[in-house]
Parts: sequence; structure tokens; C-alpha cells
Amino acid sequence: MSREILLLVDALAREKNVEREVVFGALESALASAMKKRFKEEADIRVAIDRQTGEHEGFRRWLVVPDEAGLQEPDQQELFSEAQELVPGIQEGEYIEEPLEPVEFGRIGAQAAKQAILQKIRDAEREQVLNDFLDRGESIVSGTVKRMDKGDIIVEIGKVEARLPRSEIIPKENIRAGDRIRAWVLKVDHTARGQQVILSRTAPEFIRELFENEVPEIEQGLLEIKAAARDPGVRAKIAVVAYDKRIDPIGTCVGMRGSRVTAVRNELGGEQVDIVLWADDPAEFVIGALAPAHVESILVDEDKHAMDVVVDGENLPKAIGARGQNVRLASELTGWQINIMTPEESQNRHEEERGALRHTFVSRLDVDEEVADILIDEGFTGLEEVAYVPMQELLEIEAFDEDTVNELRARARSALLTEAIAQEERVQTAHDLLEVPGMSSDLIAKLAENDIATLDDLAELATDELSELTGLEHDAASEMIMQARAHWFEDEA
Repeated sequence: MSREILLLVDALAREKNVEREVVFGALESALASAMKKRFKEEADIRVAIDRQTGEHEGFRRWLVVPDEAGLQEPDQQELFSEAQELVPGIQEGEYIEEPLEPVEFGRIGAQAAKQAILQKIRDAEREQVLNDFLDRGESIVSGTVKRMDKGDIIVEIGKVEARLPRSEIIPKENIRAGDRIRAWVLKVDHTARGQQVILSRTAPEFIRELFENEVPEIEQGLLEIKAAARDPGVRAKIAVVAYDKRIDPIGTCVGMRGSRVTAVRNELGGEQVDIVLWADDPAEFVIGALAPAHVESILVDEDKHAMDVVVDGENLPKAIGARGQNVRLASELTGWQINIMTPEESQNRHEEERGALRHTFVSRLDVDEEVADILIDEGFTGLEEVAYVPMQELLEIEAFDEDTVNELRARARSALLTEAIAQEERVQTAHDLLEVPGMSSDLIAKLAENDIATLDDLAELATDELSELTGLEHDAASEMIMQARAHWFEDEA
């Protein structure tokens, strides 16, 4: 049998043009698989073939693991303390081995080994083809449509087959077998059994790369596309900035008689492209992104990362766009939540916010509306500012003297202290909410502010309500509500 093994190794190595060591490794795997069938449990088997004589030995082995880790795989592991009794001096990470009776290799063993070797060769060739493709470093690739597969498109790029999923195809595109198409390399999935290269024609990165191919100034570093947003096949926005004052960034991307932007649009099935100037100032950037609408005013809320944008009736349809497309793309492009409103809506909101703040000052500071309006006009937006801004800022208000300022500060601090004590009491009474998975003291405090102190209070909320009150993601809020409702079903049972 030893001679048979050596002859088989030499024959397969020559036939498949692989190293003898690869063949030996495949044979050892095949023999280990054969020996493994002797055991009902999931045993770890090692086979060693002598490279000179062809003799082989088989061993069942157990990995030595730390006592504190415990046995995660009892059929293949041994605790360190017990292993030392069996093999004195053995270390963690080493193996205890037990010799096994050798198996007859025979015709079946030889065939299994040959199949294992062929599979290894195929895997190695496939990996090499993929590595060659990745070494080219191309982010946009061009290939031929080979076939359709369950709505996805299989694209042949040289020796590599790539997959263009249905979700990454531009809507209403008519792509047929044999067509040449370009796409952006979305990801490479090394674990996939089929096509490992995944493509996209809808990703914002695709339009960025297309412009980089069409506009040499981008590659030269004179121009940069800072952001891109798309409604695939319909409309896109890109934000550009020039690092050379002699360059008009928008005109450069458009090209002579629109040649450059037209080339990109043709590749994207006629997708309309808005090119806007990028700006360091977020408000200026948002105003540019909302073009062609003209903006009257803009209010930035840094805490909510949102902007209230006021446009007149004539510009309102342009700012919003068909089905909200323009404002949605502008929001994606800038990264800010954009709220479009008319001057009347802005005025109404301003009055509502002013009225709520006036009520807070009147009720919590025990002052009349005139004093409350003075504080609002001077830019104070809450009790914390009245209580803790430098005293000089309050003294600079002409209508206030030092005694008035001291009294206002004292009342504001007293009101905040009273509120903090009440909040702490509400949190303490909401101890049963801590049983809900994912609940924290901060969340309980937010719920307590809205008089939600029991499981039933929480269970009666809608998912959107809980998300708005706490800032939780929709799925997390839904799961928390379901956990809070669990005791209802237990009671019914």
C-alpha cells in the first residue's frame, strides 16, 4: 500500500501539474475523512504520510484548552488540568493524540483523494483569477452580459463572472444577453460559492467614478466631488469644489457644450444631473443643494442636525420637487434633515415656539408676560440659561437691575432643582421598567418626563411614539414595546 500511495502521488502531481506536497495534503485529508467515519461523534482526526516511504499513521486528537474556558466542543477538546494528568508537561494549545488503526487505501480511497485534489486545484485557480482581478484595482468595470439569473444579471469581465443584483440595476433599463455594460464594484464576497464580485449601477459612487473618468481635472487634484446623491434613472445631485481659483467647478464638470455631463447621463439612462457647489458652511451648502429653488431664509438646529428652510409660494414646488425628490436628494447630499416651509408656516411655528417659551418663563419664574418677552427677545431659550449664564449678560439688559437679575437667577435655579427632584422620584417609581431588555436609566428618565412610569404605560405606546420620545431606532422601539406587552399574554395564559 505504501508503494501505491507514492505512485499515486507522482502520477497526480504530473497529471495536474501541481506540487507533490499538495497531493500529499489532499491524500491526508481523504484518509482522515475515511477514519472519521468510524466515530459517531464529531472526532478530530489527523493523518500523517511519510514522504519517503509512503507509510501513513492516523491519530485522534484533543485540543488542550484553559480550565476557565470550559469545553466548548467536548469531542475535540480536553481541559488543561485533566490533560496534565494524562501527559505531564503538556501546554494549553497543544494536542493529546491517540493512535488509530490504519485504513485500507484501495480504489475508493484513491478516487476520493483524486476528487479532493481536483477540488483544491479548482479552488486555487478560482482564487488566483479573483486576486488578479482585484490587483487591477478598478472601481468601475466593463463586461458582457452573459445570462440572467433570477432577475440578477451575470456579467463576464475577462475570466471573472460578476453578479449585478436586480436591486442594483437602474429602473426600466433594458439589458439583454450580449450587451456591454459598465458598473461599479460594490463588494467582493470571498465566502460566496458563485459569483464573488458584486456590481452596482445605482450606487452614488458609480456617478462619482463616471465623472472622475470624464473630468481629467479630478484626477489631477484640481477638482473634487465631495458628495453625491441619486434617484437612479431619474435625477442625481453631485457637490463639487475646485482647489484652483482659475477653475469653474460646475462648468468643468459640464464640459464643452455639455459633453462631459452628457456622457455620464447617457451611461445612466438619461438620469438628470444637478451639479452644485460644495461649501464649508452647512447653510450655504443646503441653499446650493436646493437649486433651482430660491431660499428666503434658513434656520439651523445643530442639536437635531436639521434646517428649517423658508421659500415663497412660487419656489415651494421647485424646492420640494416631484414626489419630494429635490428636497430628499438635497438632504442626502448634505447630510442634513431639511424641512421646507412657507413664510406663513415659519411665522406660525415661530409664534408657537415663542408662546410655549413665554408660558415656561411665566409659570416657572413667576413673572409677567412683559418680563418673559424681554428674556425671549434677548435670546434666552430656557431656564438653564437664565440660571447659569454669566451674570453680566443679564445685567446688560436695560430693563433689568441687579436685584431683578439676582431674583431671576434664584427662581430659575430653584425651579430646576424642583424639577430634578421630581424627575428622580419618577425614575425611582419606574423600577419595573428596568425589567425590559435594553432599558437604561437614561431611557427611563426620558419616559418619566412624559409620565410613562409603568410597563402598561410603555406597552400602550405606538412604535413611532416611543422612537420620537427616546430617539430609539424603529426596530429597537418595536422590540421594547413587545417586551413590555409580554406580561399581558402571560396573564391571559
